[in-house]
Amino acid sequence: MSQRPPIPPETVEAVLRRLYEAAVAAALPSNTVSAHLPSPPRGRTVVIGAGKAAASMALAVEAVWNGPLSGLVITRYGHGAPCRRIEVVEAAHPVVDTAGLAATSALLDRVAHLTEDDLVLCLLSGGGSALLAASVPGVTLEDKQAVARALLKSGATIAEINCVRKHLSAVKGGRLAQRIAPARLVTLAISDVPGDDPSTLASGPTVPDPTTREEALRILDRYIPEAPAAVRARLLDPASETPKPDPAHPPDFRLIATPADAIAAAAAVARAHGYAPLILGSDLEGDAVAVAGDHATIVRQILAGDGPVAPPCVILSGGETTVTVQGRGRGGRNAEFILALAVALDGAPNVHALAADTDGIDGSEDNAGAVIGSDILVRARRLGVSARSRLEDNDAYGFFAAVGGLVTTGPTLTNVNDFRAILIDRPSTA
Repeated sequence: MSQRPPIPPETVEAVLRRLYEAAVAAALPSNTVSAHLPSPPRGRTVVIGAGKAAASMALAVEAVWNGPLSGLVITRYGHGAPCRRIEVVEAAHPVVDTAGLAATSALLDRVAHLTEDDLVLCLLSGGGSALLAASVPGVTLEDKQAVARALLKSGATIAEINCVRKHLSAVKGGRLAQRIAPARLVTLAISDVPGDDPSTLASGPTVPDPTTREEALRILDRYIPEAPAAVRARLLDPASETPKPDPAHPPDFRLIATPADAIAAAAAVARAHGYAPLILGSDLEGDAVAVAGDHATIVRQILAGDGPVAPPCVILSGGETTVTVQGRGRGGRNAEFILALAVALDGAPNVHALAADTDGIDGSEDNAGAVIGSDILVRARRLGVSARSRLEDNDAYGFFAAVGGLVTTGPTLTNVNDFRAILIDRPSTA
């Protein structure tokens, strides 16, 4: 009796892309915002926000809000949306620039002098940490930029990076909420952080902060002991401490889309295409190469008949890996993951995989991620391109640009972090 033959590679890649598209669609503001909106207030409604999805979230609010509306949101360059009542300002990500500082100052003006009758609707998504920025005494923009760049290259987790950011900011770590009082504050958030922690997402500007300046100092000592003296001096100052949680006054914080939602949507599409999903989790962290190695081990177990599922199947995972930059190449964490996976699998048959950021931008490059098939290393050798050498040089982007496989979508206008899918087909048998 014959089993179904393997699906042709070009069709498998199309399935992978459908899984990614389903994950993104599950987090689009147009599909998620309206169900979570509060009732209009007696007074004014002011919309503020920051993140890669902030403009599309604002557009979704405008589409359904019944009543007067004004405000300002900050998003990454190229991630704007045609809002009519809410101003959209674009600034730099992942390192703050002068446009971000100016936009944050204007945003703070919008929430000044409000009353108890007014409502502030804060729209947050991944990327908000860099985009919503207000300086503190003694720390310059250049200091903040130097720390951000060093931490992003160090392999620090997003929670560690944001702990430092919160204690060097006049708006992060709950300080924005203090500026908004006594108005009612409701936060709508699209999570891109492992565990969906409100205090980590966009560095928690509207929620109290459980981390401390002492923790921030330890993170600084671990990853960038050569940090600017002004930064260290600020963290040593008790004034850098952030507002702490008060169980008697919990914030009104509403998650409208999460990485788990995206993975679940992709799993449903996989089942519809005849692939049994194996979900490893939506909050995986760790070095991209190490995480790729763990995934490769599971793939080999499945191919050997010893895995938790049998082909045809798909391994799904999300979260946020890190890259410790030691080489001089180009490439974000998703491209690095997928290249490391290809090296670890070494041409294992009937395996295709895709890794991409749901915001459409892998780090600071113009691709969302990359896709591979079992023949990727063969193609590379024919072109004289060494996968292992490119990986050691942190040049995953360069590898896929030369060999093929870059996934380029442009900004998706949402962000629920990384998406990874590994399709394993079964070989044909007579």
